[in-house]
Amino acid sequence: MEPSLKLVEPAFGHRKAFLATVADYQAAGEDRYQPLLEIFRTDFRGYVHHLRLMARGVGLKPGWVPYTVFWSVKPGLPLVVGELHIRHWLVPALEKEGGHIGYTIAPSLRGKGFGTLQLALGLQKARALFDLDRVLVTCDSDNVASARVIQKNGGVFENEVVSDYSGKRVSRYWMELAPQEPRTRVRGERDEHKVR
Repeated sequence: MEPSLKLVEPAFGHRKAFLATVADYQAAGEDRYQPLLEIFRTDFRGYVHHLRLMARGVGLKPGWVPYTVFWSVKPGLPLVVGELHIRHWLVPALEKEGGHIGYTIAPSLRGKGFGTLQLALGLQKARALFDLDRVLVTCDSDNVASARVIQKNGGVFENEVVSDYSGKRVSRYWMELAPQEPRTRVRGERDEHKVR
């Protein structure tokens, strides 16, 4: 496991590392970011702004819920290690597939423990920022590596369903999140909104 991995909010300052990650997906023959390549190259600030709007629930597509994106970074690595999305609540479609948290790791960095740590950090964010005490995480049933990441983080298998989108089998896991430690407020400290 890599202890110095951290989750950060997307920012223009990570542009070079993020584009290196996009190139990593292309080199692996994965088209994860393919539809957005031109936007990344010509209006990266606009893309980051779009992600911030999604976190605030502004301009969402019908049926979508607000979601916050984090990038995983590790000092010394020239690319963004991974991406993690936290959906602020569930609708019926997400209760079946998708759940509260979705994540990915750059292809060249898989199998090194980053996925497990990234999800652990994401669970902490889900509790601290969105006050979630129980989260649903799903993965394709044939994605053994992703299932291991979920299980290592305490995921309890509930059932398997068939995706309405791909027709593939999807495994659903629930995770109980530890209660937050009561925090003593520092004198003069202002209240902050949990969801930006």
